[in-house]
Amino acid sequence: MIVRLRREYGQFITSGAQLLLLLVGAKLESRTGWLVCVGAMAAISLVAWLSTLRRRRAIADTPTSRIASAAQGYVELRGTGRPLDDPPLRSHLTSLPCLWYRYQVEERSGGEKWHTVSSGESDVALILEDGSGRCLIDVDGAEILTRHKESWAKDDRRYTEWKLLINDPLYALGEFRSIGGATLELDAGSDIKTLLADWKNDQPTLLKRFDLNADGAIDITEWSLARRAARREVERQHRQARQETDLHTLRSPNNGLLYLISNLDPDKITRRYLWWAIFHLAVFFAALGALPWLWRYPS
Repeated sequence: MIVRLRREYGQFITSGAQLLLLLVGAKLESRTGWLVCVGAMAAISLVAWLSTLRRRRAIADTPTSRIASAAQGYVELRGTGRPLDDPPLRSHLTSLPCLWYRYQVEERSGGEKWHTVSSGESDVALILEDGSGRCLIDVDGAEILTRHKESWAKDDRRYTEWKLLINDPLYALGEFRSIGGATLELDAGSDIKTLLADWKNDQPTLLKRFDLNADGAIDITEWSLARRAARREVERQHRQARQETDLHTLRSPNNGLLYLISNLDPDKITRRYLWWAIFHLAVFFAALGALPWLWRYPS
């Protein structure tokens, strides 16, 4: 839960922490308290600025790839969202067909205060198509930004639901891997040994195929024939496996790079990160400028 909140609402959490530090400083009413709080604000703002800048650069600097010709590694994909299953996933609160959902149910606890009583999100993979191929998108660990948000209140509860809908234009940034087909790693020697072991376990069939002198045993010459037949069979299976269509997948990078799925225009996302970067940098310099004044402030 903490990881998901940090991933989805990191900018708001950071801004909330900065505001909380201001309130704590005002509450302490001492020079030392203000110095600690404003110093912490400067540190948080600097880290947030660097993080936001890295996100913006990841989107701006990664060229769009086609699924059929994408290189293995960190890529940017654009296409149309399709459901993995038929019938498709349905959202938790509104039961609408969708690709992904997140929901939150809050309850009024007195006055205008709300607290969360239920929340969650789907973990079913989705498909992105771009005309050249299909890619299986793993939503686990992804930062998901969507323009589809519904919120309503009933009695003393407030309901909020976010969704990615079927046929949404999708933008995805993550670790691309193709499984099977031409990229399939096969070990001929190991597969031949396995196949021969299977044949040994079925002695009647083995004797019927390779006991050429009908003496009820497989001699060296006959076993050599069996080995050559096993090699031919494995080579045939490998050729067939490599002719199968690759399964293309996108998942969270292991090196901590941004993993993003969105139905928003990527230019809009980069502008959003730019404004957040400007905000955090402004807070950093404001806090930095306040420190010398606070140092001279009477305790």
